[in-house]
Amino acid sequence: MLLERKDVDPNQADTKHGRTPLSWAAEGGQVGVVKMLLERNDVNPNHSDIQHYRTPLSLAAGSGHEGVVRVLLERKEINPDLADAEYGQTPLSWAAKAGHEGIVEILLERNDVNPNQADTKHGQTPLSLAAGWGHEGVVRVLLERKDVNLDLVDTECGRTPLSWAAVSGHEGVVRMLSERMEVNPDQADAFGGQMPFLRADRGEHEEVPEILWESRDDNPAWVEPEYGKRGLSLAAEGGHEAAAEMPLERKDVTPDLADTKYGQTPHSLAAAKELRFSSFLLVFCIYLLFLYFLLRLFLSSEFLLDMVL
Repeated sequence: MLLERKDVDPNQADTKHGRTPLSWAAEGGQVGVVKMLLERNDVNPNHSDIQHYRTPLSLAAGSGHEGVVRVLLERKEINPDLADAEYGQTPLSWAAKAGHEGIVEILLERNDVNPNQADTKHGQTPLSLAAGWGHEGVVRVLLERKDVNLDLVDTECGRTPLSWAAVSGHEGVVRMLSERMEVNPDQADAFGGQMPFLRADRGEHEEVPEILWESRDDNPAWVEPEYGKRGLSLAAEGGHEAAAEMPLERKDVTPDLADTKYGQTPHSLAAAKELRFSSFLLVFCIYLLFLYFLLRLFLSSEFLLDMVL
């Protein structure tokens, strides 16, 4: 065997990716090979590659290899919560993002794994990643933990896990999160100041806006901070038909209340959107008409030239 030879370095990384044999074996799910390599004192179980700066545990967790993860976690020198240097994602985040429910459970059994550790690229927690990708099983496992923050916003868009699930149209995840008292269904994001209810209405996921509206706190007077627009105004301005119809079913919603910055009502915002669309169509039609006459002129010139010649 190669490991019996003295001139073979079992911890030698390749020059292209900086990956050791243990790294490749872990990602490939080769439990037997991983065990043999870990028996060596000259193998570094925490070695990070130079491509994405991920450890063998991170690769195994992200690839869904439960057997390899268990073997690696038996080693005391392995840090189960070590984040990669590129995305800042821990093994738990990689497993949650990929939907590997079993590995998430294994990692959460450890006291040295932080279930709320956000990555450094987007500031998303394992719950946020799982919710955004629609992994109901992983979300359910995380919701069973009392120490998981269900309403933690990311640093890039300021969205909660509920908002990520809503914008992606994951009905099951939206329903699970909406049932929890700790989740604020009216939490506006920092990317346009919109609530999950408005983010969900894109015409493709009809059930999600209804679930969110039913779960909302009875707060029809919610106002987004920058322009003082209420939910109905934002729905009208964005052309969200489902989101605009549901508030109108309530008696405590004032349908023509103006915002505090420009004094625009939901009706005026909706009309302005229709006007912008109509103007666009008019300009586009004029452009097509211009091209038509230009083509006619060109063909006529070609015809006259042929007659002269």
